[in-house]
Amino acid sequence: MTPIPELLSPAGSLRAMRLAFAYGADAVYAGLPRMSLRVRNNSFDPPALAQGISEAHALGKRFYLVTNIAPHNNKVRTLMKHLAPLVEMGPDALIVSDPGVIWLVREQFPDVPLHLSVQANTVNWAAVKFWQAQGIERIILSRELAVEEIAEIRAEVPDMELEVFVHGALCMAYSGRCMLSGYFNHRDPNQGACTNACRWQYEAKPAREDEVGQWQPVLIEDRSRPGELMPMDEDEHGSYILNSKDLRAVEYVAELARIGVHSLKIEGRTKSPYYVARTAQVYRRAIDDAVAGRPFDASLFDELEGLANRGYTAGLLDRHARPEKLQNIERAHGQGRQQWVAEPVAEQGGWTEVDAKNGFTVGDRLTLLTPAGNHTFTLTALRDKTGQPIERAPGSGHRVQLQLPVACEPGTSLLVREL
Repeated sequence: MTPIPELLSPAGSLRAMRLAFAYGADAVYAGLPRMSLRVRNNSFDPPALAQGISEAHALGKRFYLVTNIAPHNNKVRTLMKHLAPLVEMGPDALIVSDPGVIWLVREQFPDVPLHLSVQANTVNWAAVKFWQAQGIERIILSRELAVEEIAEIRAEVPDMELEVFVHGALCMAYSGRCMLSGYFNHRDPNQGACTNACRWQYEAKPAREDEVGQWQPVLIEDRSRPGELMPMDEDEHGSYILNSKDLRAVEYVAELARIGVHSLKIEGRTKSPYYVARTAQVYRRAIDDAVAGRPFDASLFDELEGLANRGYTAGLLDRHARPEKLQNIERAHGQGRQQWVAEPVAEQGGWTEVDAKNGFTVGDRLTLLTPAGNHTFTLTALRDKTGQPIERAPGSGHRVQLQLPVACEPGTSLLVREL
């Protein structure tokens, strides 16, 4: 019988956490911005973490606290001071990467389970055994592993929990090892401040001779920062500024489950609540199908195409993937087939009041996402919040009324528009 892997979703907010659980996640991971490599778009503070952990446990779900920063000397003592009250909240594990932090946590909080972050770049069974000897209970394996390598690690260390990323953004380097952001913007990826400089759209400027007769290297310019010329060296292989496609490994869920991978992880703590709900819903179905022995449902590919993405790849799970399958050289921004447009908030006499997130119009093709299933329909009428007919719902900040094909539960349902 195929083991049932945990579905682990990202949570950049309590709202995202609640949707993750509603749509099928078994666990979430979250953390304070400065301690968890997510300075941007992360609404968690200590009270929110305490509430999140409490809500997760009330549902019988798990909440993992991310503490995977690589602290310099001046942050080590501050980190441990701030960590103490968070440990008292009772997270199910700490996600850590720095050996010094691991040593200090083992010394001060010996009973707290530790999961080794992907930032530690674990790529072989010997490293897994090493970390097991240090008291680590779960290894989040590097994204740079093929399925066959994961299977070998599982066979060599059968008593270690393994976690594998199956969806989300990919780094152009080993996770956290890129220095482009620090070099160009003085924003250190290992301090949670990566600007994703690898994804900017660059134009090359010709090399030139300076005033003393020396040739300067090729200069590059990001289109959104005109006039800021940055040097770029090339060798016979070309430049090293890459724009990876996004990871989508839904077709590998059954194989990873058969191998005995304990947890399948979705990346995206800076993504929208819609992204969290949609990915949890799709991967929940893939896991349930795999465990039940049903064949892979290829329609799951189409459902994930609805999300904004930079093109999809299975990454290095397929060791023989061609380079063009990994890199998107045409665009750095995300494109999807659907857009999150509204969130139901209240029922009013056969009409549903929704909080608009993006504009939509009478005649649009909409899909209502609910934990029980999705319903696609054509919007035939709209009213403003006073009940007057309108043709278009403005964007964020407006409330409008519409009729839905089925009753839904406000708080767990979302409306998306077909593009």
